Amino acid sequence: MTSALTAPRSPLRILLALAWRESRTARRRLLLYMSSIALGVAALVAIDSFASNVASSARLQSRALLGGDLSVSRGGPLPRPVTTWLATAGVPVARQTEFASMALVPRTQGTRLVQVRAVSPRFPLYGAVTTQPAGRWAMLQAGPHALVDKSLLVALDAQVGDTLVLGYGRFAITAALENVPGDPGIAAMIGPRVYIPERYLAETRLLGFGSRADYAAFLATPAGNARALVRDARQRFRALDVRTRTVADEERGLTRAIDRLTDFLSIVGLIALLLGGVGVASGVSAFVSRKIDTVAVLRCLGATSRQVLAIYVTQAAAMGGALLGVALQLALPHVVGEFLPVDVEVTLEPTAIVTGLVVGLWVALVFALRPLLALRRVSPLQAIRRDVDPAGLRGRGLDVPRRLVEVGIVASVVALAVARAGRWREGMWLSVGIGGALLALWLAALAVTYAARKLLRAGWPYVVRQGIANLYRPGNQTRAVTLALGFGAFLVSTVYLVQTNLLRQFGGEGFVSRANVILFDIQDDQIASVRDLVRANGALLAATPIVTMRIAEVKGRPVASMVSDTARGRNGWAFRREYRSTYRDSLAPTEKVVAGRWSTETTRDADGTTVYGVSLDRDLAANLGVRVGDRIVWDVQGARVRTRVASLRQIDWERFELNFFAVFPTAAIEAAPKQFAVLARVPDATHVARLQRDVVTKHPNVSSVDLSLVQATIGHIVDRVSMAVRFLALFSLASGLPVLFSAVAATRRDRLREAVLLKTLGATRRQILRILLAEYGVLGALGAAAGMGLAFGGAWGLVHYVFQGQFRPDWLAALAIAALMTCLTLAIGLLTARDGYRETPMSALRDA
Repeated sequence: MTSALTAPRSPLRILLALAWRESRTARRRLLLYMSSIALGVAALVAIDSFASNVASSARLQSRALLGGDLSVSRGGPLPRPVTTWLATAGVPVARQTEFASMALVPRTQGTRLVQVRAVSPRFPLYGAVTTQPAGRWAMLQAGPHALVDKSLLVALDAQVGDTLVLGYGRFAITAALENVPGDPGIAAMIGPRVYIPERYLAETRLLGFGSRADYAAFLATPAGNARALVRDARQRFRALDVRTRTVADEERGLTRAIDRLTDFLSIVGLIALLLGGVGVASGVSAFVSRKIDTVAVLRCLGATSRQVLAIYVTQAAAMGGALLGVALQLALPHVVGEFLPVDVEVTLEPTAIVTGLVVGLWVALVFALRPLLALRRVSPLQAIRRDVDPAGLRGRGLDVPRRLVEVGIVASVVALAVARAGRWREGMWLSVGIGGALLALWLAALAVTYAARKLLRAGWPYVVRQGIANLYRPGNQTRAVTLALGFGAFLVSTVYLVQTNLLRQFGGEGFVSRANVILFDIQDDQIASVRDLVRANGALLAATPIVTMRIAEVKGRPVASMVSDTARGRNGWAFRREYRSTYRDSLAPTEKVVAGRWSTETTRDADGTTVYGVSLDRDLAANLGVRVGDRIVWDVQGARVRTRVASLRQIDWERFELNFFAVFPTAAIEAAPKQFAVLARVPDATHVARLQRDVVTKHPNVSSVDLSLVQATIGHIVDRVSMAVRFLALFSLASGLPVLFSAVAATRRDRLREAVLLKTLGATRRQILRILLAEYGVLGALGAAAGMGLAFGGAWGLVHYVFQGQFRPDWLAALAIAALMTCLTLAIGLLTARDGYRETPMSALRDA
């Protein structure tokens, strides 16, 4: 008699037909078990698609982002050799001068610190500036006009048509800015932008002695000629502290920034996928235990072990998907879009979708294959013999196929880690970290199993003893739940702890300042008047002199030769930059001496030249390669000042105070041309506005910052960052929920039979419920505690080594996450085992 399996039909058609028909009674369970893989696939599809969209947008917009095919810029006026080179380059050139200044609207008397950008007629060479009303950018060069950010109109209670005062210049507000190529949307929050024509810049009289401004020129070159055009001049420009950047450099910089974002997201996606793999393994174990009788019947009908295995592998493989990934991809630009310098055009990426499906299919198969291999050992006799724990499923001796699958799982994890990290070394370390976390969780589960066996006491209440005993009895779920719950808690808690440590500097103690207003760019002949204005509105806390200078020699060697030294290329900024230093005879509250001693003593060289003791920031000294006692010669606006490093300071840069890399004794540079910065404490917002108005009216060149407004702005940025990080953390938590369901469901059959037996022996529903509460309460607490311990270690490593910050544990948040995880375990355990205490013994025995 020919069975259905041996009929003359296509073996593949038979296999698919049987897989489909047999799955009818278990599709919902399979979908639940595979939902964790679907979330992992969704993460991969969303992250890869989003990264590809951003990279494509960056390539298309790179010229607009840079401002041209080539940019030439400097933190000061461009030297004559550079302007001569620009005039003879033979290509279109656009110019921009950018600086900070106070803006005043006379009609409303409103003032605000703004970013002024004076641009030439050809600006921008690429891209288009959109305005409201539309088309007003073309009117900018027609007269003394200004285009401003919408936020400035709101802050100053101004409108289009009002007069805007910048220094001594007056401009008509022509339109509000909608979009400017190359500026991320969040840039306007730091300081509203104001565009004015370059030819009216002199009328403002804002760029006097000591003023800080960035000067840039942008060139449009024939395709691919930017690098060739600047190749010969680049070395000469570098010696003049002039920066050059081509569109290719801009693309590489954007790519690196995008890669860092993608790397972080990819790790989250990888761990979500591995969580899915753990969930599949647990869920398929439960699935296998329910299919023993069905497999035995198939074997009686003539199915071979290979055919049975193929049927269920086909079912497992059919449950992956990528539609959720497409939805997440559409959400990501709204979560992180404000921080990107490009406008991301969201499109479906077939490569990312296919890759996500293939990877998800492979992970689902390789993790499901290990428990599915047990079906090969189900014999036809199992159809008439029901064992609680069939010996055939456990196997005897060395099971070569299972060992090969285990090797395949490890190899797959390593391959995925390397592929997602993008570099072999980082991928291997990531694999080691994942393996170490899983090993630690597994050891914790073994320790609890051992402790439950040894510490259980006869005097404890029965329901507690029964629940604790379930942790080590045959068929226990201690390891599965600990791995699933602990890994999920580890991921979510690590992300949260890293976030709180990175964002702590922006709030609370990290933003402590004695002042709420700072005024700067105050000339020497204006300081007395500004002091009087401050005292009329509040308290003057400090008036700090600022002297601009550069380094001329370090340990007897000219800086020019040190800048050209390729060995110091990465630290060249310390030799090339212009320093804004101060002089005083005492330490500030934000600094402490960590090497040498604070000293204002002077010595004399053999030629009679005075040598002053200078105090340097510790990190700056490391970049300069100097220690206490070394000599540095400073070029203070043409005068040479010889110094000896007397001390090194550790500066708390997180505190919003006037901190300086170099501090001189008063006698050293007191006579040098200087500016002043003033710190003031003003009672309320009304007095702040009055002080800013009075100062800018009397001294238009003086700028001021309302630190409470800065704090509010930073708070908004922090909120946006927090939302992005919490989005990832919640997604990780969502990935872990199906894993918990799968892990608990893996022993549902054993729990159901145990409940039936207890009911038969007279146990009540309340007693069974309390037994489950004891078991799952311990499991939840164990998994959450193990995950918390790993999270503190992982977060410390990331903050200390990757972000180079100081780690401070957030114990309250950790306890809250642990409590949430424990409650989730209890809820899922009781939900999965509800049939055991709701049904009667007879109906439960029939279903079992």
